[in-house]
Amino acid sequence: MHNAATDDFIGAGWAFPTGTGPTGGIALVSREQELEQAIRLILATQPGERPMRPEFGCPLRDFVFREIGPRTTAELSHVVRNALMRWEPRIDVHTVTVTPDTEEGSLLHIDIQYTVKTTNDHRNLVFPFYAIPDEGGDY
Repeated sequence: MHNAATDDFIGAGWAFPTGTGPTGGIALVSREQELEQAIRLILATQPGERPMRPEFGCPLRDFVFREIGPRTTAELSHVVRNALMRWEPRIDVHTVTVTPDTEEGSLLHIDIQYTVKTTNDHRNLVFPFYAIPDEGGDY
């Protein structure tokens, strides 16, 4: 069920990555899909990457060369939570859990549990993060 007040709060925006819609215009997304893309955009943007908004984003790339362990996963969880709390006011972040993939050693799953504020809709998003493991060489 769609509610006009909820639709106005969540809004609509350009699809990311940008593309064309069925009528040839700019592809748009709305509601929960727009929120999910906004969260992914925050996580995929390194602070300093946008000249007009230099603080926007989440410093995930700072963790690319870190050893995967409890300290790294805790710090990663902390920076993701802070970035989402700062840049996505339409949600309440409950937990951010970072777990290494059991089969792929360089893959971390960032599981974000959140609630859409206007609808009290509990949702989650799992964002894959790839680290570059240290292979013991100089490069």
